Parts: sequence; structure tokens; C-alpha cells
Amino acid sequence: MRRSRLIYLILIIANIIIGLLSRHFKGIPLFIGDILWATMVYFIMRFLLINKPIKLVIVASLLFCFAIEFSQLYKAPWINELRHTLFGRLVLGEVFLWSDLLCYVVGVAIGVVANKFTTPNNKKGLLPI
Repeated sequence: MRRSRLIYLILIIANIIIGLLSRHFKGIPLFIGDILWATMVYFIMRFLLINKPIKLVIVASLLFCFAIEFSQLYKAPWINELRHTLFGRLVLGEVFLWSDLLCYVVGVAIGVVANKFTTPNNKKGLLPI
């Protein structure tokens, strides 16, 4: 089945909206935003690498998420100034947390499961290769 980039674009936009809304409700734990961020990264990677195997997309998504998290250990003045902007806070984050790495794994896993539902005629199972 030919995958449609439109499906992934809709999932990316929906994920961004849900993620931003989750920051406005005090009852929602902050780690949910990290999970949603990683899910969005998965959908972006899927959008960009639409014809590549899901294993590659999973690895690329996790590498990107982990690289962003570990970049928070770098404290040069120029990147700290960037992190104090809205864009910097949303994309780069501010503080390194080991627990965020777990959130990213969960978020990518949610993306993989959601991917299964966006490609219902997939006869190879959850992880087509």
C-alpha cells in the first residue's frame, strides 16, 4: 500500500496542537509533553522517510530525540540564549533529564502503534521491513 504523506502531515499537526494544549492544563504531567514531542518526531521522520523501513525510522527518531536531550548538557552562552526563546524551549528544551530518554522511547513506540492504524492494509505486521 502506498503511504500518503498527507496522513503523516495531519498526525504531525494534531500532535503539535495536543502537545501545546497539554501545557495549559495543570492536571497533565509535564512528561506527557515529552512523550508527545517524541511521537511528533517519529511522524516527521516517517513523513521524510516515507518509503524507508520502519526500523530505520525508529532509529532515526530515537537518535534525533536523544541528540536533542544530550545537547542540553552543552551550556555555551549562544545556545542558552536560544533556549530562552519560545522556539528554543519547545525544540531544544532547557534541562537534561534521564527520564526524558524513557519518555522518548514511549513516544516513538506510540508513533509506531499509530502508524499501524494509519496503514490498515499492511500484511507484514507491526514492523514492515
